[in-house]
Amino acid sequence: MLQRFTGHYQTIVPHLFARVNIAYRRERIDTPDGDFLDLDWLERGDSRQLVILSHGLEGDSHRAYIASAAHYFARHGWHALAWNCRSCSGEMNRTPKLYSHGQSEDLETVVDHAVATGRYDRIVLIGYSMGGNLTLKYLGTAGRQVPEAVTHGVAFSAPCFIQHSVDSLERPDNWIYKQKFFRSLSAKIAAKEAQFPGLVDLSALDRVAVWRDFDRAFSAVIGGYDDLDAYYDYLSSGNYVGETAVPVLIVNALNDPIVPEACTPVDLARGHPLIRVEQPRGGGHVGFSLRGKDWNGMDERALAFVENG
Repeated sequence: MLQRFTGHYQTIVPHLFARVNIAYRRERIDTPDGDFLDLDWLERGDSRQLVILSHGLEGDSHRAYIASAAHYFARHGWHALAWNCRSCSGEMNRTPKLYSHGQSEDLETVVDHAVATGRYDRIVLIGYSMGGNLTLKYLGTAGRQVPEAVTHGVAFSAPCFIQHSVDSLERPDNWIYKQKFFRSLSAKIAAKEAQFPGLVDLSALDRVAVWRDFDRAFSAVIGGYDDLDAYYDYLSSGNYVGETAVPVLIVNALNDPIVPEACTPVDLARGHPLIRVEQPRGGGHVGFSLRGKDWNGMDERALAFVENG
C-alpha cells in the first residue's frame, strides 16, 4: 500500500509543480504517407551531438520532462530535437492514422531527417513512457540497419509489454490516469471521425467499460488490426528490442503505478550484452524528481549512460 501511495505521489507531484520555459525552433517535415510531423529544435552554439526526445501518451514537446531534458543536454553541449507525434503539436494531422505506442516508423522518419542534415556525428534517442516504447521498438526493428550516427537509446517508464500496462489502468487507484487519457483520446477520435466520416463507430464510446474496450473499438481499428492481442503484440517493444545493435538503457521504477514490473524485459536483458535494465525502488511514472534541482534524475542518468556507459 505504501509503495502504491509513493508511486502516485512521485508521479503526480513533479508534474503539478514543474515549469520549464523553453524557446524552440519549429520545423515541419512530411512523412512518406503524406502526413506531417512537427519538430522542435533547441540549438545553443555549435554542436555535433544531438539528442532526440520522444514524449508520452497525449504529451508534446513542451511537457516539463521533455523541456527539462532538452535544457539539461543543451547545458552539456548538445543540441536537442523534441518531436511531436501526429496530432500532438496543436494541429490535427492530415491522414486517418493518429499515433500509437508502436508507430516507430514516425521516429524513423525523424531520425533519418536528423541524419540527413549532415550536422551530427552522434545521435542518441531518449523516450518517456510511450516515447520510451517507441524508442526501443525503433532500435529493435532497425537492428543493424540503424544509422551509424545513432549510438545509444534510453527509455524511462516504458511499457515494453503494453497489455500489462493496459490492465493496470483498471486498478481503482489508477482511475485518475484512465479518465484523463480517455477524455483526451475520445476527443481526438471524435475529431478524426469528423475529418474522415465512417472511419470508426463513435457510438462505441458509450459502451467502453475498460481500456481494452477502447482499444478494440478504436485504437486497433485505426491501426488496421482486427485482433486485439495481435495489436498489443505489434505495439510492444519487448518483442523487438532484443535485435538492437546499440546499447540500450531501460529505467522502470518499481513503484510506477502505470507500468507494472511485468512490463519490463528483465529476462531478455539478463542475457543480452547491449540491454541494461534498472529498476529503482522509487521514481513513479516519469517522475524521478531531485530535491532542490532544476533538472531531474532522468536527465542525469541519461547523460551519464550515453557519455560513460
